[in-house]
Amino acid sequence: MPEGWLAEDAEPDGALQQARGGGCRPDAAVMGAALTSPMAGGGSFQDAIRTLNTLQTNASFLEQVKRERGDPQAQLEAMRGFLERSGLKVEDLDQLNIIHVTGTKGKGSACAFTECILRSYGLRTGFYSSPHLVQVRERIRINGQPISRELFSKYFWLVYNRLEETKDPADGSMPAYFRFLTIMAFHVFLQEKVDLAVVEVGIGGAYDCTNIIRAPVVCGVSSLGIDHTSILGDTMEKIAWQKGGIFKPGVPAFTVAQPERPLEVLRDRAQERECPLYLCPELDDFEDHDALELGLAGSHQRCNAALALQLARTWLQRRGCRGEDGGHRDGGSDLAVGPRTSAQRPSHQPCPVPPTQGLRDTEWLGRTQVLPHGPVTWYLDGAHTTSSIQACVRWFRQAALSQDNGSEVRVLLFNATGDRDTAALLKLLLPCHFDYAVFCPNFTQVTSVTSNADQQNFNVTVENALTRCLQNQQTWTRLLEEKGGQDPWLPAPLRVGGLLQPAPSRGTLLLVPPSPRPLNSPSLVFPCLAQALRWVAQGRDPHLAAPMGAHPHPAASSGAVLLREAAAIRVLVTGSLHLVGGALRLLDPTLSQ
Repeated sequence: MPEGWLAEDAEPDGALQQARGGGCRPDAAVMGAALTSPMAGGGSFQDAIRTLNTLQTNASFLEQVKRERGDPQAQLEAMRGFLERSGLKVEDLDQLNIIHVTGTKGKGSACAFTECILRSYGLRTGFYSSPHLVQVRERIRINGQPISRELFSKYFWLVYNRLEETKDPADGSMPAYFRFLTIMAFHVFLQEKVDLAVVEVGIGGAYDCTNIIRAPVVCGVSSLGIDHTSILGDTMEKIAWQKGGIFKPGVPAFTVAQPERPLEVLRDRAQERECPLYLCPELDDFEDHDALELGLAGSHQRCNAALALQLARTWLQRRGCRGEDGGHRDGGSDLAVGPRTSAQRPSHQPCPVPPTQGLRDTEWLGRTQVLPHGPVTWYLDGAHTTSSIQACVRWFRQAALSQDNGSEVRVLLFNATGDRDTAALLKLLLPCHFDYAVFCPNFTQVTSVTSNADQQNFNVTVENALTRCLQNQQTWTRLLEEKGGQDPWLPAPLRVGGLLQPAPSRGTLLLVPPSPRPLNSPSLVFPCLAQALRWVAQGRDPHLAAPMGAHPHPAASSGAVLLREAAAIRVLVTGSLHLVGGALRLLDPTLSQ
């Protein structure tokens, strides 16, 4: 599968590898100025980012490869070839003491909890994750922090130059974006001598490029759901089969409570691969008297924290555990290493050192994150599946709506990408009773498709992104009209007019309700995040400038008055991790430094 900018909202890695294993470079017109060759010893950090982006797959070629699926197992073999060309062998990865984690929902959060718990033991941790929200350096972390620009540049050019020097002149194959970063992460972790590496799967598991790992210390499977159906299959059972592909003989694996049939598939995969599979205890089983405090908000994070506790405990048992006094004792795992015919629940044994500090200190940007900026409060969650949107709604209603005193305005800022069922996601958001719904692409600026190197994405065209927003707005309008009159909490219908424009111009407010019929909640489309955020904040967020220009449409102008006069504005940003990442870049400029 072609590997693009990220592994969650786009479709960069897994079963649809390109036929020749490399990335199709973006069109020259999109890339802009040509790059100077980096072969003479390397280049700057910004040169590294721009060169990395040439490994993305452009949108048209991405669609072609989806139609012409190759042999995914052959592509996994190609990944091993790229690794060897970079100067490493798969055997070298055994030194990294890897925790390998897959799943549909919460795998990143579970990894973040796990890394923070083990770091609290004084261990030097590596953490590879995707996608990045603001800067690509976020994907490769040491001791919880993104590697520095200097380290990123050093290892980027080391790997890139080796691959350039060893490529076949006939086809010029280079690993695509996600593969390259995976290889680079392995180099970083080995040369920077981490004690362990927490590695998050990109998509799926069986054919994900991270699955060249042959001997992890422990594996984890977070909650399963329907996502990336064009790659992983359209049923939970097919998806579970892909996720179970990371199981290794004799390596203990843990999963959380799953629906019966997917759990059966995981169990069969574990038996097939001679892997002991266990069900994690509930987080309640780890709590003696007081509830554990989690650094990540939302009741759904308790499941992720429970998985992390078990992964951390098992790693400590199999690799030895440092106690609070800094001493060391041999830690033998109480987990059997033979095959199992069913997932089993291990007896609860607390870690020798209580992991409460690690759970409490965990931070994971863009997941149930709250940014209070004066009268405007931003609620950011990169949920992009039906079950994760459900969890997001529960969190938002508890965190935001419980504080409603009747004088606030609620705004939804939404985008969805890939093959997701937007109608199903938006329908779940109706109970939040938003006063306004705003839709925009994931571009921070109208020109950000070429100006912001860290967030460039060639997997989708500007035209397709805007078309998707218009479709999302139409879906929201239809859902509200179907819902009208059924819910006593919905506001009185507001009559606003507007016509769908077949070819809206970029750089302006694109669309307001596409129907003259009564609506419950006005909706608007903007061409980029900067314009959308400024309109929502109306100059009341100190990090954002006031919106420029007039908005002649009734929905825009009346909304501006309400937003300027409201005692509080509560904004939920969700539907895409890319959308959340772009919003964070604008709302917290320090993240770009």
